[in-house]
Amino acid sequence: MVTAAFTGAFWWSDDHGFADAATSRVFNQRRPARRPAAVLRAAHAADVAAGVKMAAAEGWQVAVRSGGHSWPAWSLRENTLLIDLARFTGISYDPTSGIVATGPAVRGGLDLDPYLAGYDRFFPVGHSPTVGLGGFLLQGGIGWNTRGWGWAAESIESMDVITADGELVRCSETENADLFWAARGSGPGFFGVVTEFRLRTRPRFRELTKSSYVFPVELTAEVLSWYLTARHDLPPSVELCAVSCTPPGSDSPVLVIDALSFDGGPTSLAPLSTCPVADKAMTSQVAQPVDFADLQTEQLRANPELHRYFADNAFLAGPAPELLPALVPAFTALPTARTFTVLGDFTPLLSRRPPDIALSVQTDLYFAAYVIGEIPEEDARCRSWLDGTMNRVAPYSAGCYLGDSDFTARPDRVMSDAAWSKYQQIRDTRDPEGRFPGYLGAPSQS
Repeated sequence: MVTAAFTGAFWWSDDHGFADAATSRVFNQRRPARRPAAVLRAAHAADVAAGVKMAAAEGWQVAVRSGGHSWPAWSLRENTLLIDLARFTGISYDPTSGIVATGPAVRGGLDLDPYLAGYDRFFPVGHSPTVGLGGFLLQGGIGWNTRGWGWAAESIESMDVITADGELVRCSETENADLFWAARGSGPGFFGVVTEFRLRTRPRFRELTKSSYVFPVELTAEVLSWYLTARHDLPPSVELCAVSCTPPGSDSPVLVIDALSFDGGPTSLAPLSTCPVADKAMTSQVAQPVDFADLQTEQLRANPELHRYFADNAFLAGPAPELLPALVPAFTALPTARTFTVLGDFTPLLSRRPPDIALSVQTDLYFAAYVIGEIPEEDARCRSWLDGTMNRVAPYSAGCYLGDSDFTARPDRVMSDAAWSKYQQIRDTRDPEGRFPGYLGAPSQS
């Protein structure tokens, strides 16, 4: 048994407090039985480096937890040292460069956004305010208005990484560029521990304008048929999605068309008026100002803590007449009152040159299902519903987004063939002993 001196806290598997240290920050209450050999709640980068070296001496692999928000609990792995980055919450902003430095455990909506608001700056953090930046950025980052601004990972200027050798290195386009390439999109497959990100911020929006139409689910086929065409007419300033959810106090789902414009004003939302059944909406809000804090509050309500989550997703491709029969059931019958499904549009992203990063699978249409239960007795029904939903859409999937994936339930592609080959080559070079365990389950790569 190897011992090491850490500034942070350390637990062997038979220590008092180990069980809580291993699982207390896992957001999903549907927790797996997997447990690490030990837990290190590191205080600083030197602790992380020492932890990686200790794991090598013990013959362990290294698992990492930043925010604890991954649905399959990627950080809970057998025979590993779990390095918990909960104390990596520092934030600092350089007004000269517009760069914000942030720890991986910083929560995007609750910590980083209010901090940047004080400087009149913005970074497209995850929609759920409690999501930590580490996992979010490494998986690519579907943040606010990804449709118009691109993946959050594209705005990483540089990062500090503890490598598989236990060395601290700076990664950017010009320093350790191979690690920098792999980090932006490989998610839990990344073979290093990021201890700090430096992110390019943007001027904070001056106005938010929102249109929202709430339809009875009986109109789902008609509304989605229109949506699949009309989405191409909205400018990049608009974040657009179709959502099926059950409103608080209701016992049946509704279909919501939500469009949020960042500084585009009412004219940017005009194409929504072309919906042929707009007059049949149960309620509507047309081009009204909205406060970002209210949007954050709604996201907290939709993503409650202390619940049991199943999630999956797919980037979809195919003609609308084929997609609709596969999609409609996912929007008309939800297994629990908390469950919601989303059909998002990324049309503007495909009109530009794609970034050269590990994240390399996308289409202009993104489907995700978030099945949320409250008690274990609901698990079987929730799992069955999600499996059936994904079986219907899988024939049209070009791949998936790591942030909403669970390969132990359904493998899918996460990178293009060329990117996957490059990723494997870099991994073999940088982590030849497999110090970092990679994905739970296996992506489906050709």
